[in-house]
Amino acid sequence: MTVVEPPPAEKKSMWPEVVGWMATPAVQKIAHERPDVAVEVLPQGTRIEPDGFNSARVRVHIDNSGYVSQIPEIG
Repeated sequence: MTVVEPPPAEKKSMWPEVVGWMATPAVQKIAHERPDVAVEVLPQGTRIEPDGFNSARVRVHIDNSGYVSQIPEIG
């Protein structure tokens, strides 16, 4: 008898549900779901130098009140 393993779950790459959340709980959720990535919090309007896609990074953009203003995603 052969045991068939289910396919591995696809790793999450976007967190639209955290838009509107305060930064800290959003970062905690992302870090819990993807402990293999670094989470960067950036104030809205921060100038980002293009450095290419980084599969080990998630950027969380926050507004002036500390709420997530864009969908965080891998890259």
